[in-house]
Amino acid sequence: MMHTKQLQYDHSLFLADLKPLLSDADLAIANAEFTLAGPPFTGYPAFSAPDGYLSSILDAGVDVLLTANNHILDKGSEGLERTLKQYDRFSGSGLDETQYLQNNPLIVPVKGIRIALVNFTYGTNKGAAREYPKVSRMNREEIGRQMKRARENADFVIVLPHWGEEYVLKHNASQQEWAEWLVEQGADAIIGAHPHVVQDTTHIKNVPVVYSLGNAVSNMSAPNTRLELAVVLRLVRQKGSGEKALLGPELHFLWCTLPGKKTDNFRTVVVEEQLGRRDDWLDKTDYDNMTETLARVKKVTGIE
Repeated sequence: MMHTKQLQYDHSLFLADLKPLLSDADLAIANAEFTLAGPPFTGYPAFSAPDGYLSSILDAGVDVLLTANNHILDKGSEGLERTLKQYDRFSGSGLDETQYLQNNPLIVPVKGIRIALVNFTYGTNKGAAREYPKVSRMNREEIGRQMKRARENADFVIVLPHWGEEYVLKHNASQQEWAEWLVEQGADAIIGAHPHVVQDTTHIKNVPVVYSLGNAVSNMSAPNTRLELAVVLRLVRQKGSGEKALLGPELHFLWCTLPGKKTDNFRTVVVEEQLGRRDDWLDKTDYDNMTETLARVKKVTGIE
C-alpha cells in the first residue's frame, strides 16, 4: 500500500530487505492496492501512488502485480486506465512477465510449467460492475469461466482472491464456501488478501488455502496490521509422465517497521532473520511489539 505518510519517504527502500526472498523465486506475485492515477498523489481513502513506486516494487523482485482489489477504482475509470497504461509501459521495457491481471486468467510459463493466475475482488470502493466491467469481481459465473480456461491451458491454477473481513484473524463463512467451491473448480492453491492482517490457513482436499497474507508494507498501526506473510509454493511436473505436484506452502512471517522504529524509513523485514537482534532496533520496544504480535497471531491462527 502507499498511505499518505509513506509518500514522504524513499519508497525504493520499503521492500529492499525482501529482495533476496523475492528474487530467489522464479515467479514473485504481489497485490498492488493503489492506483497510478498521477498527481496529486494521495493515500487513504483514495490512493494514487507515484509511478516510481511501481519501479521500486519491480526492482525488489516482483514479477506480477494483482490489480483486482477494492481500491483499483479509487480515482475512477481514468485512474484505472492510467494505472494499466503504466503497467503496460513497464511491461514493454524488458519486464514482459510483469502484467496486470485484466484478462483473467493470466497464463505465465515458468521453466516449462504453465501457471494460471486467477485474481478477483469482492468489490470496489467506487464504481459499479456495469460501469467498470474490466475489474474481475467475485461472481461465480464469471470466475467459473476463468477457472475453466485456466484448467484447459495451464499445468497449475493459483487463485488469488481479494476477500474477507478487515482486521479479523480468522476466515469467515463466505471465504470458506468460496474456497471449497474454488477447489471443486480445479484450484491447486488459494492465496488471499484484503483483511490487512494474517488469517488462518488450511488444506481443502489437499489444496493449500492461505486466507489472508496481511500488508506487505503500509502505514497502518492497528493491532496485528504490521505482521504479514510471504508464501512460497514449489510446483513440480515430472518429465515424461507429466505427473504434477505442489509442494508447500512454506510460510515466512514479515514485519513492517515504521520510521524511527528500526531505521529512519519504512522497511519490511523477514521476522526469522531478526529474532535475537533486538539491539539493532532504534526503538527496542518495537522489536518487542513484533515478537508479541507474532506470538499472538500464531496462537489465534494456529500457524506454526
